[in-house]
Amino acid sequence: MPVTPALKKVTFYLPVDLLQKLRRFTGGNPIPSLNAGVREALEKYVAELEQKEFQQAMAAAAKDPAFLRDTEEITNAFSEADRETARMIPEW
Repeated sequence: MPVTPALKKVTFYLPVDLLQKLRRFTGGNPIPSLNAGVREALEKYVAELEQKEFQQAMAAAAKDPAFLRDTEEITNAFSEADRETARMIPEW
């Protein structure tokens, strides 16, 4: 059975013209309700922010000598296991 996330009522202000544009698409396809449209838009926006944050962290890690050293040590430590596994994978 799917778990419904906890919900909290929030009050915020939106530009009237943006709200009118969003209301044109509510009540069925593609958005069942104004609330669903706002929630979906916020979910997408937060996912974009999280993706950007992750990319920035990876870019910083790529310049971090300690991270690069750790990565190389791990790669070397598992190189034999990686070769063994690679031999087990059939060629296409």
